[in-house]
Amino acid sequence: MTEARTPILTPDTAAIAQAAETLRTGGLVAFPTETVYGLGCNATDGEAVARVFAAKDRPRFNPLIVHVQDTDAARNIVIFNDTADRLTEAFWPGALTLVLPRRDDRVSLLVSAGLETLAIRTPDHPVAQALLVESGLPIAAPSANRAGRISPTAAGHVVFSLPGSADGGPTIILDGGPCRVGVESTVVDLSGDAPTLLRPGGVAQEDIEACIGPLAQPSASDDETPKSPGMMDRHYAPELPLRLVATEPRPGEVLLGFGPDAPEGAINLSPSGDLGEAAANLFSMIRALDGPPFTGIAVMAVPDVGLGRAINDRLRRAAQMVDD
Repeated sequence: MTEARTPILTPDTAAIAQAAETLRTGGLVAFPTETVYGLGCNATDGEAVARVFAAKDRPRFNPLIVHVQDTDAARNIVIFNDTADRLTEAFWPGALTLVLPRRDDRVSLLVSAGLETLAIRTPDHPVAQALLVESGLPIAAPSANRAGRISPTAAGHVVFSLPGSADGGPTIILDGGPCRVGVESTVVDLSGDAPTLLRPGGVAQEDIEACIGPLAQPSASDDETPKSPGMMDRHYAPELPLRLVATEPRPGEVLLGFGPDAPEGAINLSPSGDLGEAAANLFSMIRALDGPPFTGIAVMAVPDVGLGRAINDRLRRAAQMVDD
C-alpha cells in the first residue's frame, strides 16, 4: 500500500466541482452513496474504466454499475420496459439496480464486460446526486475497495483499501459520512424473459415482488460471465477466515452476534435484532475485527428475510474458501 494517501474532502461546492472535473478529465473519485462508497469514473471513457479495474485489481469480466441522476438520464443509455417503469417509480432514487439492454455504445463496453446490457441505478445520497449533476456524466462505480474484499461504508475505509492517486487510485475521496444502508444495492435483471433477482441488497425482495410479482432466481453463482457485480462465489471477504451460523467463538475467534440472545462479550450487529441496523453495521464491524488479536471471525445466524437475505448473501460469499 502506498504511503501517499488520497485526500479526504468535505463535499462542499468547491470539492464537488473539483471532483466533477477530475471525472471529466479521466480521473477517479471515491464518493458516498446510501449503500457503500463507490470508486467512480466517467462511464463513457474506456481508459478511465480500465483505471477502475486496475485500481481494484478487478477481473475484467465482472461488470460495473452505472450511476445516473434520474430516469431521464437512464433512458439515454438503456432501453426501458413496463417493468422498469414500475420499479423505478417505486424505488428510484434508491438501492435498486436494474439490468437492461444498452441503447448504444456511448457507455464503454468495458463497463458491462462486453455484454449487450447495462446495470444501472439512481443513488439516494445528496453527495452522489451533486456529483452526477455537476459532472453531467453517467458514473461507473463499483465499491471503493480491492476486488473481493470488504466493501467500504466510511471514507476512511477507502483510504486503507485502495492505492493513492500516484499509484492509480482515486484522486479525491468525498466524505459523506457513514453509509445509511450499508450493503450494496439489490440487482434485478430485466433483460430476459422474466425479472430475475441477481443479487439481494438494500431493497428487500418482498417489496420488489409486491410491486411486480415473483422474481426468478439465477441458476448459480457465476464466476465466468456474471451479468452483475456481486455474483462471484468469493466476494466481500475479510483476511481472516469467517465461520457462519456460530453460537459461540472457538479459541482465537471473535463472535459477531445478532439480536438480544447474543452472548455477553460478542460484537453485536444489532442488539435489538433490527435487520436495517445490522446491514448498516455489517461491513464496518467485520473490518474492525479483521486482524490481531483474533485468528477468525464467527458469525451468529441472521434471519433470512428482508434485508437479512442481503446480509446472508454477503456473509456466505465472504466465507467461501479459495481453491488451491
